[in-house]
Order: sequence, then structure tokens, then C-alpha cells
Amino acid sequence: MHSQASAAAEKAVVAPYGSWESPISAAAVSAAGRTVEGLAVAGDGRLLWVETRPEEGGRAVLVKEAAEPGGDAVDVTPEGFAVRSLAQEYGGGAFAVQGDVVVFSNYSDQRLYKQTIGDNSAQPLTPDYTGSVLRYADGVFDPHFCRYVTIMEDHRKDSSNPVTTIAAVTISDRDANEPTVLVSGNDFYAFPRIDPIKRRMAWIEWSNPNMSWDKAQLWVGYFSEKGEVHNKICIAGGDPTLVESPTEPKWTSKGELFFITDRESGFWNIYKWDEESNLIVQLYSLDAEFSKPMWIFGVSSYGFLGKDDTSNKINGRSCAGVLDHDSGSFSELDIPFSSVTNIVSGDGFFYVEGASATLPVSIAKVTLDEKRKTATNFSIVWSSSEDVMQYASYFSLPEFMEFPTVVPGQKAYAYFYAPHNHIFQGSSDEKPPLLVRTHGGPTDEARGVLDLGVQYWTSRGWAFVDVNYGGSTGFGREYRERLLGKWGIVDVDDCCSCARVLVESGKVDERRLCITGRSAGGYTTLASLAFRDTFKAGASLYGIGDLSLLRAETHKFESHYTDNLVGNENAYYERSPINFVDKFTCPVILFQGLDDKVVPPDQARKIYKALKEKGLPVALVEYEGEQHGFRKAENIKFTLEQQMVFFARLVGNFKPGMDLRQVRNAGKFLIKLKSAC
Repeated sequence: MHSQASAAAEKAVVAPYGSWESPISAAAVSAAGRTVEGLAVAGDGRLLWVETRPEEGGRAVLVKEAAEPGGDAVDVTPEGFAVRSLAQEYGGGAFAVQGDVVVFSNYSDQRLYKQTIGDNSAQPLTPDYTGSVLRYADGVFDPHFCRYVTIMEDHRKDSSNPVTTIAAVTISDRDANEPTVLVSGNDFYAFPRIDPIKRRMAWIEWSNPNMSWDKAQLWVGYFSEKGEVHNKICIAGGDPTLVESPTEPKWTSKGELFFITDRESGFWNIYKWDEESNLIVQLYSLDAEFSKPMWIFGVSSYGFLGKDDTSNKINGRSCAGVLDHDSGSFSELDIPFSSVTNIVSGDGFFYVEGASATLPVSIAKVTLDEKRKTATNFSIVWSSSEDVMQYASYFSLPEFMEFPTVVPGQKAYAYFYAPHNHIFQGSSDEKPPLLVRTHGGPTDEARGVLDLGVQYWTSRGWAFVDVNYGGSTGFGREYRERLLGKWGIVDVDDCCSCARVLVESGKVDERRLCITGRSAGGYTTLASLAFRDTFKAGASLYGIGDLSLLRAETHKFESHYTDNLVGNENAYYERSPINFVDKFTCPVILFQGLDDKVVPPDQARKIYKALKEKGLPVALVEYEGEQHGFRKAENIKFTLEQQMVFFARLVGNFKPGMDLRQVRNAGKFLIKLKSAC
């Protein structure tokens, strides 16, 4: 029994698990669905960030911190614009600021625009190419040549194999100019970062079939008098005897180059380049991650505080700390976040994006003492859900789990949430249903932080577990590489093992085990349903049913990703759920965006058609205007409600709150339902 539940057990009303009433509605979940996509400090020391707004159809808006504490943040982006890049489909790194001037990528046309903060107009910097065929991300201002240096992805010749380069865009002219290519020849580039002192630039590059976290290189190139890049030096990743994936290069104000890499230990730690010897020096050795996989551009896991280096590490939980690179000492800071995502620094303070078990995703300003060892002030600047604490008495707190895998002596990890609602409790002779969530990526991780999407289930009497199966990040390269050649095996086994451990410990009902996942997590969901008999129902959100089709149709960034994860042609066939529909034995509900370029809609349609022909209960919900990940409030709400109703009616053994068959096509949803549902 959850400790919270036992405290109020004498007063609680006994009711079947899964049927409890809760004020945490799907509408409340979608309202709390604002996300952050990039942080930067403006010239006046105030924070800028990109905020996505489900209530505005997922529009991404640049926002500036209020001038006074407690004041209202101010929208910077003019009406009719949205700050979002589509580079590598996942985007990120859609803006940069210098003083009070912002350059941003506009969503609708993918052009770069320049705007002065406070001005409601924006000037285009790049030409208008029909169809968003040139995309920009991860840009920075070049102080030496009055230009903007950015990653450029050119789809003009081949949309399935765009050419990625590092390019320069003039920002002083009134006319939009064709970008000038500075660095080219490799498949992918990221993190162009310019030394403020000397005329030189660092960047990360990598090539297929690797992802950036598998193997990459850090380069430094020197600018000529005309601003061209020459005299290039490979700083890290060029030694064939070392497998490493350097990331996040940054220059100090003194022209020193720092970066993160995972050489030798397999954990992303911070290093410094010694220019004279062309050697790299590790600042602090720790079996913990100071960075994360670069799924999106613009990741910022550390910043500079004078001589000190503010960073975060991830190992089960994450924290913010101060690393003194002169003494080599690391001091963890005592702040309320247990998960730290991005950091940008100012003078004696820094801003951090993070969350905890009781705080939703937020941005906080942290002020340090004179010695920069202790946090003297922690204040929330922005919250994804400002009124979330009204539901605090319904929150279930995560329990970190270690559980055995099918490999003897090996462990995997998860966060378990027991059912909790201060008004209700289950009967002593009943165990709760369990929903297993499989994160996407698959090179990603689950974090034990406050998520109303989890509390929606637990406050209604469901148990919930977020699994960090083998292949997840945050636990080093060795753990991450458990999935190489074994996607669809290790992840599936770990999710099933986790569910079995919870059953054997008496925490959940074996007859009511359900599984859900998005994207790659949707694949793990479908594979678990096809190749194991652990679960009784599943929900796949833009998940993969056909691995061969994914490889044939997906975008350049992930075009070889599945080869590393799956292996040979036989494995592609044997691990594709679509080829083994006869092995499905339980209900499935599918959700799909019709504009998805990562996992095209045919994937969900093939699974739906095959299961329908087999006679299984199956539903397919298709959303017009949605891509890979649902951004519109009404679609987030609808998806959550329909999962709940689907599971409740088909495996819950309790009265559902609504009837799935009463759903009608409202114009925004393309819904296909089989009558068995």
C-alpha cells in the first residue's frame, strides 16, 4: 500500500481500483502540456525561452522574463510567427539572442528572421523558398564578421536526403541574402560555437550509420580574413582506437574550449582542450552523465560562472552542481529539482530547466553565494502548470525500482507510482490494474518527475510504471548499448520483467496489465503484445509496426538508426509486429498524426487493418495537422481520454466513465473503430 494512501485509509471511501473520481481531468493534463524548447540570456540579464502552447495549436512563442520578480512574462514573438525549426524533423535550437536582437526560425516558412525585442515586426534574413526546403537550427551570432552562423539543412535537391552544412547568414543588410556555406562534406553537423576572442569556431560532426551519441567528432576551424573556415583540427573523436561521442563544445570569455565526451569511462564527462599541446584534459571523473543524446538541437547541460563551470549530471536522478575547473572539485547544489534538463548562466546566477516528484517542468533562477558553492536563492520563473498544486493531495510519488532482467545478475530500472487518491481506496481483496509506459527514442529515458499525465491514471486507482529498459540513457554507454542489435528483445523483456516483479510483489493485478508508448515506445508496446503474453491490452501512439517500412520511409537523421538497433534483414522481419498479427491476442488502440514524417501513417493503418481482419478489438484515431508528437490541446485531451475508456471497458472490470462507441467524427479527428470495441 502506498504510504500516502495508508495515512488517509481510515477516512477513504472503498471503491474499485480504476473507478475513482479525480479532478485531474484530461483537459487539466493538456493545459499542463506547455513545454520549453530552448533557453538564452538577453543582454539585460533576463531570460528568454521558447514556450509551446497546446491551447494555441502547439504554437511555439519566444517569451521574456518579467522585469520585476512576480511580474508577468512578455511575449516577444509577433502575431503570425512561431519559433520552431524543422531541421532533422525534431528541430530545437530555433533562436539565438545578442543584446536585444533575436534571430529565429519561423515555423510556417522555415526562414530566418531578425527581430529587436519589443518590436512587433520581424525582418527576413534568408530568401523565401517555396515549401520550407531550407531549414536552420542551432545558430549563433559571429562577433567577428557581423553574421549569423547556423546549421543549414537543404532539401531542394532531395527531400529524403537533404544536405546538411554549417552556413553563414548576413544580418546587417536590409535584404534577404543567400547563405554562405562554411563547412560541408559530412552527413550531420551541430553546435557551431565561435570563440569570442580569436577568429575560430568549434563544431560537432558525424556520419551515417552513426547517431551523434554513437560516434562523433569535435573540430575547430580558423577563419580567414574573409571569414572562410580553414586550418581545421580534429580535437576529439579522430582516434580510431577510441570510441567516443563528444558533444556541447563551448568557449569561455577568455577563449578556452570546453566540451563533453564519453571516452574510456563510457560516461559523458567534461573536458578542456589544451591548444598548445592539442591534448584534451578531463576536469572531473564521475560515473554519471553530464549530457544527454542530441535528439534536438540546442541542448545546454552546462554554462560558465567566471572560472567555475555549472553543470548537471544524470544517473537515475540528476542534479545541478558547480565544477571548479582549476581545483577539479565538484559541489552538488541543494535545489528542489531532482531532474535537470538545461542550464544557461549569468553573472553569479544561472537559469535551470528542471522538475521533481512534486514540481512540474519549470524554469528557475538560482543565485549563488560569493564562493559559488551554495545556492542562496531559488525562484521559479516559469512553470508548465502554474496551478498544479491544487491537485497535490491526489499525487502519487515515484518509487525508484531496480529489478532483475532475463540476463542473470543484470539490473534494469523504473519509476513505480502506486494508486493514490485521498478520497478513495481499493478493497483489501483487490489489486490495482497496471499501466506500463515505454519511453520513446528508444535512446531516451524516463524521469521520476511530476507529470499530470501519470497522475491522471494513479488518481483514478491505476498503478503506473515508467520503465528505463536496457538501451535507455542516463546510465552510461554500456547500459545504452544493451539495445544494439536487440531492439524488440531487450526492451520488451525488460518491460515484461518489470510488470512481473510488480505482480509477484503483490502490488498489481496480473489479469489487468496494460502497456502504452509513443514512437519507439509504441514499437515496444506493439512488440510486447505480439511476441509476449504478459499484457492484456495496449495503446500505441504513432508507434512502429513495420521496421522495414520505417527504414524505407523515415528521414535522413534516423535513416541508419534502426540498422544499429535491429541488425540483419531476417531480424527486421522477425521483430516487426505487422508480420505476426496472428500472435496478437488482446485489444489495441492506435493514435496517429497524418503529417508524421518520422513514422508515417501507413504504419498504424497496416496494424489496424490486420487486427480488424483477425477480429480483435481495435481502434485507430488519426489526427489531421499533427506531426510526430501531438501538440494541440484537443488532441492531447482526446488521446488520454480514449486510452482510459478503452482500457477500462476491455480489461478494467469496472464501469467506464464514457462509452467509446459514442465517439463521433467531429471533423478534427479521423476515427476508425471496430465494433468489438
